[in-house]
Amino acid sequence: MAAFVACLEPAAAQQAPPASPASGQLTHKMNAYVGCINRLSARSYESRDRYFSWAAKSGPTGKERIIYGTYTIYDTSDCKTSVAVANAADPHDAELEAAANAYVAAVTTLEPLLKEADDYYSQENYKDDKMAKGKALHPRLVAAWDAFASADKALRAGVEAINDKRAAEQLAAIEASEGRKSHYYVEALMIQAKRLLRAQQADKPDIDAITQALNEYEATVKATEDASGKDGDVKLGSMFIGSAKSFLTTAKQLMRRVRDKVPYSSGEKMMLSNAGSGWMVEGSPARLMRDYNQLVDGYNRGARI
Repeated sequence: MAAFVACLEPAAAQQAPPASPASGQLTHKMNAYVGCINRLSARSYESRDRYFSWAAKSGPTGKERIIYGTYTIYDTSDCKTSVAVANAADPHDAELEAAANAYVAAVTTLEPLLKEADDYYSQENYKDDKMAKGKALHPRLVAAWDAFASADKALRAGVEAINDKRAAEQLAAIEASEGRKSHYYVEALMIQAKRLLRAQQADKPDIDAITQALNEYEATVKATEDASGKDGDVKLGSMFIGSAKSFLTTAKQLMRRVRDKVPYSSGEKMMLSNAGSGWMVEGSPARLMRDYNQLVDGYNRGARI
């Protein structure tokens, strides 16, 4: 049931700088959608993972050895407000706005339901009603999580499609005006990193597709490092290059684990079941996600660091 979700960031790596009022308005719209995803999506998936770490797919029985309950999510009112404002603004995109509305509907349904479940389990009320309410909550929780996952996937796809187009346009503009120097390679590296992450996060990972994305990303990392400081060009920071290489290493480890069908040990499974420790498992989706987010953070702080 684990779901590892990439953070989306309204940063230059994902969006071209606004060159016109219309472009600026689109940036504001996208930032509203990205803000909802970054604040609410990971926690929503973690709540589901937490619940199914102890409850069977068929639901709780009251006979479980350990009952953890579930997590709540953050307040959804800001997301609801920001999406309403964004959807009312130009430029309009009916499909994307519908996806944003569906996301809001799903996450605002999930919030009070998770609060209700958290109160029930944290107060151990299942000891008083023989898990009656827990059994009644189960299908409602599953339906709410399924609706959220579907809405999140649709909104994320819409946002990423626009971000991808703008990033490609920005990269072409940089090449036309500056040539293939450090600036170009840093932007290309971020595009390739996202492409590699998506390939490895696919519901049914395709080793050939992952390997191709890996090879392209590795070549871009090398080109970025080679261009750094060459012929008076910008010298990139060791922290940024280090993050790029760490992501590459983990991506290779995960690819080999999938390719060679290497199972996780019992200790690794235990760490992966905890949202806070999964990143410690080498060659795991959680570690890949941690390394990707560190690369994004390094980019946002400035690639010279």
